[in-house]
Amino acid sequence: MKIPSLARMTAVILCVMLIFPPFTDANDAILTDFGISDNGKDLLLNVRVVGAFNDKLKEAILNGIPATFSFFITLDLKRSMWPNSGVTDRAATHSLKYHVLKNHFIIKRSWEGNKPLTTDSFEEAQQWMSEIKGLKLTSLKNLTPGKHYEVRAKAELDKVDLPLFFNYIFFFTSLWDFETGWHSYEFIYTPSTR
Repeated sequence: MKIPSLARMTAVILCVMLIFPPFTDANDAILTDFGISDNGKDLLLNVRVVGAFNDKLKEAILNGIPATFSFFITLDLKRSMWPNSGVTDRAATHSLKYHVLKNHFIIKRSWEGNKPLTTDSFEEAQQWMSEIKGLKLTSLKNLTPGKHYEVRAKAELDKVDLPLFFNYIFFFTSLWDFETGWHSYEFIYTPSTR
């Protein structure tokens, strides 16, 4: 007896759902350690995402499936009578790949020129993936002393790339996304006397 193609596809989809269950608990991810600093010439951002690495994501990474975190950052001049004025928008991506044969993790961070960082420690790989330290937002020359500014940021886990033809089944990949809420930090720019 020949099984209709729709029934076969449904059976395949159900099998994949059992093998690769969705990362539903990744929605607990939040941004912490949010702050700004300067190095005398540039405004710098520090931020960390916590709660992104749930058990299912860890399992997928250890099975060789790559993960990418994207950070979205805006810096606005706050104005009371007019809409806020955008100073800059930035995006930073962190990618993680476990090399199964060499038994190490490779992390690339766009804001550091995608220079590969390699470690044998999954804990260290998670730390590198989860934090940004010293991301240049803008030159201090672009800020006006005494003005009120707001930095906003959020992080997302990009869609997981599944093997073979499952990349084309949007249903599965959309279940594995997470997105933190926007986190904001307001400050009045006061030039330091260095």
